[in-house]
Amino acid sequence: MSNYAHPEVLVETDWAKANIGKAGIKFVEVDVDTKAYEVGHIPGAVGFNWQTQLQDQVRRDIASKEEFEKLASAAGIANSDTVILYGDNNNWFAAYAFWLFKLYGHKDVRLLNGGRVKWLAGADLPLTADKTEVKPTTYKASAADETLRAKLLDVIEIAKSSAAARASNLVDVRSPDEFSGKVIAPPGMTESAQRGGHVPGAASVPWAKAVNQDGTFKPLEELKKLYLEEAKVNPGKPTVAYCRIGERSSHTWFVLKYLLGLKDVRNYDGSWTEYGSVIGVPIER
Repeated sequence: MSNYAHPEVLVETDWAKANIGKAGIKFVEVDVDTKAYEVGHIPGAVGFNWQTQLQDQVRRDIASKEEFEKLASAAGIANSDTVILYGDNNNWFAAYAFWLFKLYGHKDVRLLNGGRVKWLAGADLPLTADKTEVKPTTYKASAADETLRAKLLDVIEIAKSSAAARASNLVDVRSPDEFSGKVIAPPGMTESAQRGGHVPGAASVPWAKAVNQDGTFKPLEELKKLYLEEAKVNPGKPTVAYCRIGERSSHTWFVLKYLLGLKDVRNYDGSWTEYGSVIGVPIER
């Protein structure tokens, strides 16, 4: 883990166990399965619901600065706290929450390497279904850091440029069937685009290729081979990652920015649901 560009953004299960209940350290669980937290969680952890708390409930957008402040305050999180995020499915939505915390300026936020899967696999790691009692705070978020976020017009500009003139890397982290246009969205997902395919010139690197069987991130050399050699991501250029609605791509954003150390990486949270619904934009299959 120490070989990563920013190893400080990951913690291991033994560190997490030793720091349960310590002042200034807050554990937050964010799962794809929004009921998983209730079944059992790290003692003292609070649970965030990605569907109702990390998304705007009226507009198609992320939680606003005010909504994020309200959520963090109710969870007892202070601006000075170290926030440890973890979740199911290889930290899928935990990484999305990490992106939001960074977008709104939280200084010390980390991922539990291996997430919920590795925690459940540990025979000596505590789990509880008890409700966590918290003391509300007054959390103050910064204005959204738009350098971490790509917008539709950014991606259209990249898509319309020739390969030789292209100034940015594009990484599509969806499944091969989504990338090819065989399917528009994974089974059971209702929020999707009007057309299938991918942004012209995008490299296809499904997000879960970055993790091992136990949910932990692959070693640095394997990640370099996956992204820099096989996918031909140029580390000297800005990079935009996208998926269906911006959650899987936040996981890849984390890998590219914090583990590989690419300087300019943005998450396109509008992703294919937005891009694939726009009239006249270029699409490849």
